[in-house]
Amino acid sequence: MKTVLHLAATRGHANFGWLDSYHSFSFGHYYDPERVNFGALRVLNDDTVSAGMGFGKHPHDNMEIVSIPLSGDLHHKDSTGRDEIIREHDVQIMSAGSGIAHSEYNANKDKPVKFLQIWVMPKEQNIEPRYEQKSFKPENRVNQLLTVVAPDNKDAVWINQDAWFSLGNFTKDFSTRYQLKKSGNGVYIFVLEGSLEINGQNIATRDGLGISEVDTIDIKASTNAQIVLIEIPMSLA
Repeated sequence: MKTVLHLAATRGHANFGWLDSYHSFSFGHYYDPERVNFGALRVLNDDTVSAGMGFGKHPHDNMEIVSIPLSGDLHHKDSTGRDEIIREHDVQIMSAGSGIAHSEYNANKDKPVKFLQIWVMPKEQNIEPRYEQKSFKPENRVNQLLTVVAPDNKDAVWINQDAWFSLGNFTKDFSTRYQLKKSGNGVYIFVLEGSLEINGQNIATRDGLGISEVDTIDIKASTNAQIVLIEIPMSLA
């Protein structure tokens, strides 16, 4: 078993006034050669955007971009003509593929929006750009891991990679075991709230833990806790 621990306080940080962003991996002006990626997981940004503000139209290609609102609403527009509101309990994915331009703004004029922006390197290059979003009931992830992103599950949003994202809301002392879906993959766990013991390692709010060269992950909630679990290919070939 190999592990890499990213404590919350060691993340990169950028504050532009309208955007307050913490980076688990190198991004923008933050660069750490030891924190460029975890397998095919390239970016995990913990963003807060002020009321009415946001990211102007900008391009992407050959990246799987997942947005998970934690509170508030995001307004998405892109070069395909799509115009959507992404709300708390939604999960959105944009497969940039051969190229797409989009903007993301706080849809509310009276409160910030908090969301995770996660980038995954794709399995196939230059696919036709693709967009999908779905809503997931919070009660369906109480003391269980709910799959929200997958290449093979019609109830999740589809991703152009052998990757699976799960959300879990656990009560104190709850324990479970996660079985990896593909041999050779690793798992990156990001703690939204609370503290947990993962394969013997204690982690807490906004910490990230990457684990590879295992088949299962043992999870125990030390307090009430919420996590995002990302199973990801470790090989970029």
